[in-house]
Amino acid sequence: MAQASGKGRRAGILGAAVGVVAAGAALGFTVERLTIGRAVRRMAEIHDPGEPFGTLRGDPQSVTASDGVELYVEVDEPRGWAAGPARTSGPGALNGTPVAPPAVSADRPTLLFTHGFCLPQDCWHYQRAEFSATHRMVFWDQRGHGRSERPPKDRKGRAKPVTIDQLGEDLHAVLQATCPQGPVILVGHSMGGMTMMALAQRHPELFGERIVGTALISTSAGRFQDIAFGLPRPSAKLLHRTTPAVLELLAKQTGLVERGRAIGGDFGLVIIRRYAFGSEVPESLVRYTEDLIQSTPIDVIADFYPVFGKLDMSEALPVFDRVPSLVLGGANDLILPVAHSEALADAMPSADYVVLPNAGHALILEHPDAVGNALRNLVDRAEDQLGSPSSRRAAQ
Repeated sequence: MAQASGKGRRAGILGAAVGVVAAGAALGFTVERLTIGRAVRRMAEIHDPGEPFGTLRGDPQSVTASDGVELYVEVDEPRGWAAGPARTSGPGALNGTPVAPPAVSADRPTLLFTHGFCLPQDCWHYQRAEFSATHRMVFWDQRGHGRSERPPKDRKGRAKPVTIDQLGEDLHAVLQATCPQGPVILVGHSMGGMTMMALAQRHPELFGERIVGTALISTSAGRFQDIAFGLPRPSAKLLHRTTPAVLELLAKQTGLVERGRAIGGDFGLVIIRRYAFGSEVPESLVRYTEDLIQSTPIDVIADFYPVFGKLDMSEALPVFDRVPSLVLGGANDLILPVAHSEALADAMPSADYVVLPNAGHALILEHPDAVGNALRNLVDRAEDQLGSPSSRRAAQ
């Protein structure tokens, strides 16, 4: 038999490495793996409203981070009642009866949204539509995600290590550039909530002054090593031990890996369905979520992953208790289980704590009406406090 080529050996090593992780994960969804066709057909049979995902856009801007990385930002100015149709569903709508949104006011807080790991700003599709008629909004792509630049590499081609402190400073730069004055409510999902915690730890003076409300959605302050991802404990421990090395290897084979991701097929849909959602959702939503995740290059995933193993933001949590806050989690979240949200709520006694049943990690896409209700309640609390002249002056 002829000796294997170098390329063939590398592909074999890569396949073996992927197999180490896949073997552990497969234990958690063996039944689904055997019934992929049926699972995909079930998603396709669910009512699909034909949502125009990815079509909502704002005014594009570029914000320069402290280390020179250009961050892509979009700013949405409120359309008001004249420019937007009445809502016949979602928060405030009764039995399909159109409900006019509240009047737009110039002194209402800006809503600044920060997305999570492997997701660009387009994951906020439903929330963007929910508040489009009433509030100014800011959306941005974290470094390496979406349209934002990657960190610069050194002379040896190595990327500068990503740190949670740098992500907090990125959010600070976006806040300063897009909201130079006026009150702001921060909303973060998953890693976006961790980025908010880093901001709170490094710039606590902003909370209660510029920042008048916060929402921490499906996120955690640490103890990432305890997460089992719905797997048996031995498999989860193996996954935690091997993932960093596997990702490092995959990052060196970006072309091969990205081609493999592109042809993942129905198996990829079943994995996304299991780990992103906690209830039955339309196939179009699963495919949209898959597209968002696949937009993040494998080497960026490898660069960011070590951040979570070292994360401990518990000392930042009391800062959030200075302002009206919301902790929102999904009862069926396998990525950051609801126990992590409960720990946040315990450290923030004045926060509203909401757990959505039948909700997974991507609950902002899965249950937009319930998320919209929770965010509306937060915004109302913050705006009620701003009704005081002294509070209003402090936010300017």
